[in-house]
Amino acid sequence: MNRIKKGILTITWLVSQICLAQGFDDLMLYRQDIKSISGTNTVSITSYEKDGAHYIYASGIGNIDVYSLDKQGILTPISNHELYMKKGPARGMVADRINGTDFLFVANKHGDVVETFKILEGGSLERVALIEDTDETHLGTAITLQVIHMKKASYLFVGGLEETPGLSSFKIENDGKLTHVQSMKDDETIHTDGIIGMFVHKIKGKTYLYTGGFQDNGVSSFRVFEDGTFKNINNISDNTTDRYLTGAYPVTGVSFGDNNYVIVGHRHHKYYKRGGFIKRTNFVYHGDGVSVFKVDKKGALVPHSVLKDDEHTKLQGQTRIEVVSVENNEAVLAVGTRDDESIQLLKLNKEGILSPINYLETGYSIYYGLRALKIGEDNFLITGSFRNDLRKIVSYKLAPKINREGKVLRHMVNLKYKEDATKEQVNEAVEAFINLKNEIPEIANLEWGLNDSTEGHTKDLTHCFTLTFNDEHAREIYLFHKAHLDLVSKIGPIIADVLVLDYWTK
Repeated sequence: MNRIKKGILTITWLVSQICLAQGFDDLMLYRQDIKSISGTNTVSITSYEKDGAHYIYASGIGNIDVYSLDKQGILTPISNHELYMKKGPARGMVADRINGTDFLFVANKHGDVVETFKILEGGSLERVALIEDTDETHLGTAITLQVIHMKKASYLFVGGLEETPGLSSFKIENDGKLTHVQSMKDDETIHTDGIIGMFVHKIKGKTYLYTGGFQDNGVSSFRVFEDGTFKNINNISDNTTDRYLTGAYPVTGVSFGDNNYVIVGHRHHKYYKRGGFIKRTNFVYHGDGVSVFKVDKKGALVPHSVLKDDEHTKLQGQTRIEVVSVENNEAVLAVGTRDDESIQLLKLNKEGILSPINYLETGYSIYYGLRALKIGEDNFLITGSFRNDLRKIVSYKLAPKINREGKVLRHMVNLKYKEDATKEQVNEAVEAFINLKNEIPEIANLEWGLNDSTEGHTKDLTHCFTLTFNDEHAREIYLFHKAHLDLVSKIGPIIADVLVLDYWTK
């Protein structure tokens, strides 16, 4: 009997592993919720779990919005908090617990400060400290923050884009204040000019920090010591053949046992149109790719593998890479892109090789605002855009891809206009809606008509518009398209009620 039970358990385990592997290879993103933000845009997003609740912190220019996130992926606004001097945008937000107190650290890019907020009961914030830039601390246009916990203290590492760039370390006091420990000025050797991504590996009792240099076009390795000081280990520069580090941007990492990897993305300088922003203009464009480096016994980075962008991936303009999950010697990564306006899902195996899974065209460019978190057994991504006209935060759930082959998506919008809306206003609104077909190519078909039902169940809705999309990407592009947002803004004041239904059909 025991052998039979063991056999059944073994078979059950094997089936679960096969299903899990298949799920990894066929994951897709499904939008769960959309909420408005009070700030100008959503540049940065982070999350924090406190007392069993999950909180989302989204910020751009001016302030930070706080939301709760439930297990269905629904966002509920809680509060918003003003940044120092109403500046920003907030970058590099990171939440962590320091000796029993929960803090949110914020790099105020154009305020030239790093702000410390205490996370209160219910997720709201209270500013408790801020530290201003000096000639030696490299806090001007600060962008990236990284908390590193050592045995006796915790430290905040800061990087940015200022004219005199470098890397700085601060001790985090129990009240959230920051005490300067060390700053290392950028030079021709290390890659700390424009630190937009940082990651920490702890390997056999030693702590290593890895940085990407956006202006330097390379990555650097540092050893971090117990007192918060650090020293450079090695540096790897871009080339014109098999490295993709021009505009090194997001940096993250994954460990599988003794195999430690650092994953680096980039937004190539070719995508920047602003004159004078790119310091080294003699770059050579040879494509886009995500680079994987292996960490050797000394903590140094060694080039390992590259996933090159092609017609089946969306990797142009990588601005954020999040580790979604790590299970059974495989990791799922989400890559947010500014130029492809997509979220690309990737798989990293134990051997350090990346392969594409699926992607979702979001319909908006992502600029650092991407965060992965897990609630129960479900994985979510929270994202936003730096677009000033969007002002939204969006939640997605990762789940096995649904087979939509041979189907199209119908998007039905049923409207009722206000009684005081004039005939001219209604006609203009109808014409504007019909014109979306000319503004948004992803709309495969659009038809509309006036309600003709006499059954008495119309809820007084009078106008019905039916849009057809060929896939989920088209719906996302439509939803966040400027023409659609302009329409909603224009006709919103005369709408009394609306009912939206979507369904898939052959």
